[in-house]
Amino acid sequence: MAKNNSARIAAFLANEYNAANIVADTGLFDQAWLHLARAHIVAQTQLLPHCQSHWRMLNLAIRLRDWREVIGQIFRLILAPFGNLTRRLPIGNTGRANISAFARREIPPDLQAILDPTAD
Repeated sequence: MAKNNSARIAAFLANEYNAANIVADTGLFDQAWLHLARAHIVAQTQLLPHCQSHWRMLNLAIRLRDWREVIGQIFRLILAPFGNLTRRLPIGNTGRANISAFARREIPPDLQAILDPTAD
């Protein structure tokens, strides 16, 4: 089941990243952030996908010249490996600079279903 879960998560992340790129290219930046935040919530417990989410957020912040978000994403890229290695992650956190890097959030039910290792 773990393999199915990994494949499901990888497919979800690819879809969210693709959707973020598409809507960003059409100027719908709030939608792009939403897709990246959803990807972050799902990717958060895996080091490389977690860092990839922050890297993509950093790139969007640079594109938008949102310097507060740029600084926040750099900070999170530095912290992410430590959070993953120590397993001290703020589960459900969207990864955005407008939310404390240490704040936990409820995971939306649709994302919880993707993370559930017992789901088919």
